[in-house]
Amino acid sequence: MNQLGSNSARKRRDKLYIIAEILEIAKEGVLKTQIMYRANLSFTQLKDYLGFMLETNLLEKNKQNGKDIYKATEKGLDFLQRYRQIGELLKNENNTKNNVKMPPPHLLQRN
Repeated sequence: MNQLGSNSARKRRDKLYIIAEILEIAKEGVLKTQIMYRANLSFTQLKDYLGFMLETNLLEKNKQNGKDIYKATEKGLDFLQRYRQIGELLKNENNTKNNVKMPPPHLLQRN
């Protein structure tokens, strides 16, 4: 189990969940391969998500020691905070009875 928890309980992750997970992983700045393995994405999926997230300014890419480092931007951190708020709202409304899948706890924590 990695720092973000096991994905086995969640059979299918939606796009917003994956974006939030990538942002959580990239809060301090990480390599592309670290994102791929920690978010359990294929290289093709990773390429698509990184392209979208760079284009929408959720992530930034900088060179450090000749390597590309991906880091969540302020806009990305804002997205992550709002994602958590929506999760809390759903949790507080007790919609789990209605078969609404909740984001995992690590994505609902506030920092």
